[in-house]
Amino acid sequence: MKIIFVMVNMAGGGAERVISILANRFVKLGNQVAILMTAGDTVAYELDPAIELFCAGSVSGGSMKKRLQRIQNMRRFLKKNRDAVIVSFGPGTSFFTVLADLFLDHPLCISERNDPAACGHPYLRNLIYARADRLVFQTEDAMQSFPEKLRKKGCVIPNPVMEGLPSAFVGEREKTIVAVGRLQPQKNYGMLLKAFGRFHKKYPEYSLHIYGKGEMLEELQKEAQQLQIDTAVVWEGFRKDVLSCILSAGMYALPSNYEGISNALLEAMAIGLPVISTDCPIGGSKMCIQDGKNGLLVPCGEEEKFAKAMMHLAEDREYADALGKEAANIRSSFSEETISQKWLEELSEIRKQRRKP
Repeated sequence: MKIIFVMVNMAGGGAERVISILANRFVKLGNQVAILMTAGDTVAYELDPAIELFCAGSVSGGSMKKRLQRIQNMRRFLKKNRDAVIVSFGPGTSFFTVLADLFLDHPLCISERNDPAACGHPYLRNLIYARADRLVFQTEDAMQSFPEKLRKKGCVIPNPVMEGLPSAFVGEREKTIVAVGRLQPQKNYGMLLKAFGRFHKKYPEYSLHIYGKGEMLEELQKEAQQLQIDTAVVWEGFRKDVLSCILSAGMYALPSNYEGISNALLEAMAIGLPVISTDCPIGGSKMCIQDGKNGLLVPCGEEEKFAKAMMHLAEDREYADALGKEAANIRSSFSEETISQKWLEELSEIRKQRRKP
């Protein structure tokens, strides 16, 4: 098959990481793959040289002229690849994809990447999604959020765990708590800072390391100062080698208000970190974590319970190590091979359906 992934760009992020894993795997399996970027040409992940990259435009800044030019460039690229299957990620990107593909009629798969309730224009999104041959959801909860007509087109495929991750750490762990993700409201780092503030009073030897960049950096830094924990919080920024950086950490924290399936959480579990996550919509964390067996789940926004979970792991290192050891088994259940094969089966099916007389 020829498969075209459509994404804003390939800068750091969960959806971009999934595309990079799938694209590399698909090429290894003998498929032709292209990545069509709608707004910029940034690529933060290693991609097989055989993968074709095409940039349809830059950030529009609200310019209608730039948006129309983007659609025109996308359409030109799709016309050159009439035999391809399109895989578009998220409602915004899919809006431009559907417009660019009018009357070209490529087989189209749209992947929902986040909590559907967080979409500001659900009616328009559902109109766009109705154009797809197949809808891929990360969790059953996400699929059940949509009308029956769209659910009938749906299937659930979780995120893959990338091959070649570092082996799980063996030895005495550092007295650090780590978190990985963009500094934006969805991630609720404010709650994490408050929870760490409670924790730090009892365990002042621990530090909190946050990996990621975003528009909330200054606001969060001020909050850390107000909580008087700024000397114990390290803002690490975006790191390509983040897994090597966090491998020996004491625990991993995910405080999000909502998520699809967090790739950072999956990878933290895969390298054997004891993890604490909010049990956030749309059910991605509870798909990965069996509370008390391979990680800890805490209700969203509950800073006191989050702090108590951190204290539990700090107090009982043997228990924390057992959680991390069990968490590493996620490598097999969410393996790159297994998840990639599920994707290829769905894409082959919609291609086959389109070719029936």
